[in-house]
Amino acid sequence: MTYVIAQPCVDLKDKACIDECPVDCIYEGERSLYIHPDECVDCGACEPACPVEAIYYEDDLPEEWSQYYNANVEFFDEIGSPGGAAKLGNTGKDHPFIAGLPPQNN
Repeated sequence: MTYVIAQPCVDLKDKACIDECPVDCIYEGERSLYIHPDECVDCGACEPACPVEAIYYEDDLPEEWSQYYNANVEFFDEIGSPGGAAKLGNTGKDHPFIAGLPPQNN
């Protein structure tokens, strides 16, 4: 199980969650942040830190945002498990689902 970042983060990327993550598993894409499912230790520190309530435990993800689960997991198909987001920085890309969304007015 893992945490998932959903629609409210798209085009906002507040990054308060990054400061709270003890294992550096929240990676930055061009338009959204993504939680690495294999690096996340399910501590939940990121969830209350998010000012727009974009982070959900996998089982609690609202149905209307169910596609964000796959987007978060599949985002790492190409980059694998770098072992920490800080050293990687902004990846400059997004999952195709996120990249194809219209601009969000957060």
